[in-house]
Amino acid sequence: MTKPIDSSEHAAHEARRLGVIYGLAAYLCWGFFPVYFKSVKIVPPLEMVSHRIVWSLAFLLLLITWKRAWRSMLELLVLPKSLAVLFATTLLIATNWLVFIYAISVGEVLQSSLGYFINPLVSVLLGFVFLRERLERAQWISLALAVAGVLYLAIEYGSVPWIALALALSFGLYGLIRKALHVEPLVGLTVETLLLAPIALYYLFHLNQTGAGIFLAHSTRLDLLIPMSGIVTAIPLLLFAAAAKKLRLATIGFLQYITPTMHFLLAITIFGETFTHTHLVSFLFIWSGLALYSWHAYRSVRRPQIQ
Repeated sequence: MTKPIDSSEHAAHEARRLGVIYGLAAYLCWGFFPVYFKSVKIVPPLEMVSHRIVWSLAFLLLLITWKRAWRSMLELLVLPKSLAVLFATTLLIATNWLVFIYAISVGEVLQSSLGYFINPLVSVLLGFVFLRERLERAQWISLALAVAGVLYLAIEYGSVPWIALALALSFGLYGLIRKALHVEPLVGLTVETLLLAPIALYYLFHLNQTGAGIFLAHSTRLDLLIPMSGIVTAIPLLLFAAAAKKLRLATIGFLQYITPTMHFLLAITIFGETFTHTHLVSFLFIWSGLALYSWHAYRSVRRPQIQ
């Protein structure tokens, strides 16, 4: 017999549904990032990060104007505690950008995929420790399968995969702090980029003065591609911030497997990186965990509709 759903249950279900849509869109965008950054790999990582900050800010300010959100942004700028939190998230996301661009530039897309495979585990752990999010038995089993896959891959590297660890920790902490801060995603991201923009602008100006900069000094193709970094950067971050407000960190954690899977496939099919037996075993462990978690999540969503 079907039981009617009250308004609060319906609202919660809609929030979860929208959260999943936003999350999927964000991780699909991030999944194609190596293609874009391979196309601009001649630009040194620090210069590219600076361009990402500056052009992201320009794009976000246009959105702020369109959404008429200047008042909200100005109100946030006079709140010391919120600014301190956003400064911390700014440093975390800038670190993540720099390490990722470095990984692409040196041909370590497989290690970046490892980092984003580890990242969901970090998100789940942070949600369990700091937000007291409970995991059911099926979720623990799926987590154990994912841990087994990631550990197997990490051990077979034969050395500490610092790129992977830096990517996982920086973005895991970014997601935790942004979830705890009650700020509208567009306004929060704009303030984050605004905080680093002066440093980025100064660095780009210095490169221009010394003749070391790539922008406007190399090719028309790059002069067109580099400003696109603002749109490429801002859109998935806005989608992620919206998803983080509507979903548990455990759910966000397992959605994040989309991005490293795409990086992994790009690395072995497009970029010519070596696909080994180690990668195959790890991949199977991780996707077994994801399949179990997805099945459990589907049953959890359907359960309230059935008496």
